[in-house]
Amino acid sequence: MRSFQPLFITLILLGIAFQGCASPPLSDLGCKPPSHDAWTALLRAHVDTKGHVSYKGLKKDVDRLDAYLRTLSDCPPSKDWSRDERLAYWVNAYNAFTVKLIIDHYPVKSIKEIGPRLSVPLVNSVWDIKFFKIGGVEMNLNHIEHDILRKEFDEPRIHFAIVCASFSCPQLLNESFAPQTLEKQLHDRTVAFINDPVRNRIATDRLQLSSIFDWFKGDFTKKGTLQAFIAKYAKVKVSGKAKVSYLDYDWSLNGE
Repeated sequence: MRSFQPLFITLILLGIAFQGCASPPLSDLGCKPPSHDAWTALLRAHVDTKGHVSYKGLKKDVDRLDAYLRTLSDCPPSKDWSRDERLAYWVNAYNAFTVKLIIDHYPVKSIKEIGPRLSVPLVNSVWDIKFFKIGGVEMNLNHIEHDILRKEFDEPRIHFAIVCASFSCPQLLNESFAPQTLEKQLHDRTVAFINDPVRNRIATDRLQLSSIFDWFKGDFTKKGTLQAFIAKYAKVKVSGKAKVSYLDYDWSLNGE
């Protein structure tokens, strides 16, 4: 064992040196909130009012998308930003990087095709692939969704704002999320999704819901029952004792 001590000490010193060169925490970079106008322009050009995405069109416009993504990568949220500025940033980032992932591997029939095709070691799914950086830190989509959006904001309506490029997902809004309109956008996205008969079937005594409500049930029931959450936004009167079941999820691409 003694013969391994020099190597062991060397590894420790290298580890310390590496830590000293590590990227600073995202909140320490002092960036100002970036404009999301470029993302709005791309969405309006390539996403219709029903959330159908023209990935072919976006692929031709990839230089503009890359420029917007560089803005996000270079300017992560600062601790001085307001809650809505940070939340809008991360929702836009999730959606824009998801679109980038699709067009980088287009044509695909489903986002779930991408993981197996890449065959990345130690990656469980496409959402675990670290394919972008923010503030110099390698990230994946799961990190944004679970470690930032769900953990830091306690906002269940984000599930109707972020989009997984699939048919059963909420529709991709054809404008960016903005701090000054964020509350209305989240409300409108929630109402639209819950009352969409393709993705949910709402009746007074029976709720056939998107699998999103099953996967993230805990997010929707922190302040009451799932029935109560649905009733708050449903256009149909919902009983507190309504029977709940979940619909199969269609992972086919939400565009072409």
